[in-house]
Amino acid sequence: MTEASPHDAEPIYVPHAEFRAGLPAGRFRLIVNPDRARKYVKHRLMLTALILPIIGAGIGVAYFGHPWTGLVLVLLGIAAHRLVAHQAPKILLHMCLRDARIYREAIDFEILEVRLAR
Repeated sequence: MTEASPHDAEPIYVPHAEFRAGLPAGRFRLIVNPDRARKYVKHRLMLTALILPIIGAGIGVAYFGHPWTGLVLVLLGIAAHRLVAHQAPKILLHMCLRDARIYREAIDFEILEVRLAR
């Protein structure tokens, strides 16, 4: 058995520029809280404000005589919502790599932990 070093067990603070350079090189290990990531990504992308009009339009189209088109819109809205919720940790990582403010928020809100790789 190998003994874990103390710096592996604790999250560390890494500046955004170093994070962007070190992550592809494999210097860091990330831990993402999936529940918090879902909530954050949904809020940050304003997912509800985008999905509700699609579903509402689908219901309206179905009501006015085009049930199959309406059904497709409703299913598209539901599928998009579920897809974003399922892929939230990956979306969050992508957003963190691109924007330093989102990276800081993810660290501050304890959604993302950065640790040194072994």
